Amino acid sequence: MSTSNITTQKVNFKVFRFNADEDYLPYYEDYNMDVTSEEVVLDILNRIKWDHDGSFSYRRSCRHGICGACAIKVNGRSTLACKENMSTMIELFGSELTIEPLSIKRAVKDMIIDKGDFWEKHDAIHPYLISDVDEHPEHEHIVTPEEADRLLEADLCIQCGACHYACPALEVNDRFLGPAAFAKAYRFEADVRDQARNERLQELHSEEQGIWDCVKCFECAEVCPKDVNPIDKITKLHLMLFKEGVATSNVATRHAVGFKHSIAKHGMLDEGGLVLYSEGPGIVKHIPVALQMFRKGKIVMPWNMPKSDNLDEIQKLIKSSSTAKF
Repeated sequence: MSTSNITTQKVNFKVFRFNADEDYLPYYEDYNMDVTSEEVVLDILNRIKWDHDGSFSYRRSCRHGICGACAIKVNGRSTLACKENMSTMIELFGSELTIEPLSIKRAVKDMIIDKGDFWEKHDAIHPYLISDVDEHPEHEHIVTPEEADRLLEADLCIQCGACHYACPALEVNDRFLGPAAFAKAYRFEADVRDQARNERLQELHSEEQGIWDCVKCFECAEVCPKDVNPIDKITKLHLMLFKEGVATSNVATRHAVGFKHSIAKHGMLDEGGLVLYSEGPGIVKHIPVALQMFRKGKIVMPWNMPKSDNLDEIQKLIKSSSTAKF
């Protein structure tokens, strides 16, 4: 980059500080710095340590967006410090930036967190190929390009934890396995060489920690620095549960089935009918909310449920795109 194209801007960084061995509570320290357009967030972390406070701690390694060690949050947004250009951060958030670890409640020292829960959940889905391999094979197990494409680049995950600690479902449910674990599970479920498909799917189907607890917020897709798109893999795991005959009748699976039935019947979603289909008699606990929704016009009586003008086309699309038996 030509030096004539480099611009400089003054930015105030509000930086999370905490040392579990010395501090009772965390605090934030301000650093006012001139930032150039060629710098990335990691450069700022380095400058804070080298020029302002040598005790400032963070993880870093490759500086090429490969190892995932430097994942932090900038203004609440998970990011890789070595990949995120400061110009982008300033454009998004202005000249007041807050730098925090991926998980404040797991902070050990400044940006360094205890990722024990992340690795426990990563290991829980058996993140390796399970196959009855011949000890003395006559030839290698060939995987065609088409079969490799089925992985949908799930193997690009660098285990940085950005999606894991940005997931709101995991924030309120410690048992939830999280998007990174599900993306890794899909990587092996989609591998034609793996022979533990049903066993792994059974574990992913479990209540409270399995894929049905995903709230479809798409936050994991937004923050993933490698464009793995975990929510896409979670959706495909949902479909695998049905295709492999692993899915059992519970509120979550009935919700998925009811959603399809509602669209096929009306061309649009009947929200009241969906809750009834999903929860059956359990719907009585939702009556107060249902009454409020009815007053707001959010739900209607079954006999007043409208139908889409393009219902025939919608039904054809559903029929052609349905690849699993519900």
